[in-house]
Amino acid sequence: MNNQLKATVAVRETLPTVFGYIGIGLAFGIVARAAGISPLLVTLTSLITYAGSAQFIMIGMFATGNSILAITLSVFLVNARMILMSMTVAPLVKHESLIKNMILGTLLTDESFALAMNKSNLTNRQLNFAWLNTVNLISYATWVCSSLIGALVGGYIQNPEKYGLSFALIAMFIGLLYLQIINDRALPLLLQGSVVLLVFFLVFLGLIFIPSQLLIIVVTILGCVLGVVIKNAFF
Repeated sequence: MNNQLKATVAVRETLPTVFGYIGIGLAFGIVARAAGISPLLVTLTSLITYAGSAQFIMIGMFATGNSILAITLSVFLVNARMILMSMTVAPLVKHESLIKNMILGTLLTDESFALAMNKSNLTNRQLNFAWLNTVNLISYATWVCSSLIGALVGGYIQNPEKYGLSFALIAMFIGLLYLQIINDRALPLLLQGSVVLLVFFLVFLGLIFIPSQLLIIVVTILGCVLGVVIKNAFF
């Protein structure tokens, strides 16, 4: 990464995350096809919902006959973390127009958020529409196309985990976390490591006591609050 905020630079910086989208998109298409969803509906789901983990939940709940209300509420809870992410990115693009900010927020994902945070470490906490929108559009197009291809070839791949597709997204996030830590010079390395370990502990504890639909948002809020407390108290 560098400190240039051009669309051409965004293309190059987004490419490493594309493989994660491809792996999980293919897996989603295969799972959805196995649940009896047509390739057209798989594509529409990715176009309209555009939320990897939530889409897997949708398909699972649909296959087990859950109500539309239950599916909608579950998807909202799983994706509620995007509200926090959008609030974090908003100050970085506050100089852009309202319409442009709405477009950026609509297509923001976990991966593009992580890229944006890494990039902001090199640009004095500033982003622009050209760079972030390019990141979002590449991610969006890759996810939709991968989902469609997965649905089309779903009959030929019965066990996606055999090929490591289910680990692609996890591996990508590990890489993004590593880049975030080594590029963020504003915070001490010990502080960042402490917060990461704290989040691991909260997730482990949350798996025991918190419903899975609420786990991500609860751990996100607790991690942010406790991270601020640790920073102010010890750093």
